[in-house]
Amino acid sequence: MTVTEIAPTSAAALEDVLSAAHGAAAAWAQTPARVRAQALLAIADALDAAAEELIPLAQEETNLAPARLGGELKRTTFQLRLFAELLVDGGYLDARIDHADEAWPMGARPDIRRVLEPLGPVLVFAASNFPFAFSVLGGDSCSALAAGCPVVVKVHSGHPRLSAAVGRVATAALAAAGAPAGLLALIYGTQSGRDALLDPRIKAGAFTGSIPGGRALFDLANSRPDPIPFFGELGSVNPVFVMAEAAAARGAEIVDGFMASYTLGAGQFCTKPGILLVPAGSGMVQDLAAAARPAPALLLNERIQSGYVDALQELLEHPDVRPLGGTEDALAAPPAPSLAATTAAALLADPEALITECFGPAALVVAYENDGELLAVAEALDGQLTATIQGEDGDALAPELVRILAGKAGRVLWNQWPTGVSVTYAQQHGGPYPATTAPASTSVGTAGIARFLRPVAYQGLPAHLLPAALRDDNPLGIPQRVDGTLAL
Repeated sequence: MTVTEIAPTSAAALEDVLSAAHGAAAAWAQTPARVRAQALLAIADALDAAAEELIPLAQEETNLAPARLGGELKRTTFQLRLFAELLVDGGYLDARIDHADEAWPMGARPDIRRVLEPLGPVLVFAASNFPFAFSVLGGDSCSALAAGCPVVVKVHSGHPRLSAAVGRVATAALAAAGAPAGLLALIYGTQSGRDALLDPRIKAGAFTGSIPGGRALFDLANSRPDPIPFFGELGSVNPVFVMAEAAAARGAEIVDGFMASYTLGAGQFCTKPGILLVPAGSGMVQDLAAAARPAPALLLNERIQSGYVDALQELLEHPDVRPLGGTEDALAAPPAPSLAATTAAALLADPEALITECFGPAALVVAYENDGELLAVAEALDGQLTATIQGEDGDALAPELVRILAGKAGRVLWNQWPTGVSVTYAQQHGGPYPATTAPASTSVGTAGIARFLRPVAYQGLPAHLLPAALRDDNPLGIPQRVDGTLAL
């Protein structure tokens, strides 16, 4: 792996970036949605055309295989095109028109019209583990640009040359599409990211990474004289609950699925299932210990490797945790996939130590004695991105477990695996803290556009002063909720 340092952005250069983003904000917000859509399509086409340059760069900087990177680039450009479709549809504006009504039961109401409008320049902190899909043109950048907001990307130190190349391709495509200058810019270095987050011209922040790093930035965003929304994705163990009936009916199948899921991408997915709960006495613990594991794979970079070794060592040193199956090379570079084992009673006695993310190819197998312990573990969870149930249709405990997990996680899965987060209309990639700092939003899927919009109501304005989305003649041809009825 080759990582070349790029000099941190200077204070003068950062001022130029922020000034340009501020200058582009009004023009981009007022650019018709269909024109913004064309700009997103132009970026997608340009990235696809540059794949032969970008994928080798990504491979050099991240240790990821070309096939994985090619799929990730495809996901990135698909996402840009999907958001372009969303813009053309116009439903994301949530346009609402209440005509004046003298007979309104609460008393005469005035003419009130409400629509979502862009927040302004957004600061995006790129992630390490997805150099395309959660980086310069990842979900946060894509949804912010679609919403009508300029984007400043704080580049991740794990792939700076790739980020620079993606930024060059994207800004050239935007310029060719007629977008305003300063709409997309990159900055480098920890200090520049902190300084940008505190600058009053930045109106929202988005982050994917660790709990300590994300929490520090979240606190910084809230320390401003004018606190701003901060959408941080921080950490998750993504527990899997194997119910007794499922263990008896298809335990071997579940073992195979879990082994594939927790080792996918060398365990470097934020949705990796890091805790697996299995019935004691079911034989699944023994099956997991004996199951074949993939060959060791290099982690993304030395910092990820070091953090992984520290976290796994700490877990294995816990008095109620033991290695499960082979442990040779578990702490090596590259690390061999490993499992550890404990009991539900031990986890409930020390949840802070045992319900903890270990970012890499390791997971904790927890044996539970009865349904009460299973539900108690579910109740003990903090916020999660996902929670999975492996069950059978007739499981009497399932409704209660689903209810509990829906209160703990942003996505609840039934007989599937959490790795793999499809970009869709209904996707939810978020959850209660510490999974995220903003559980009411998502960083994947078209609903992510709502992060970077805010509602504005116009009362009593003449038609020529109203945004086009709120006019009675509906010149944009978008969905409008008129006097409480959705008009398509």
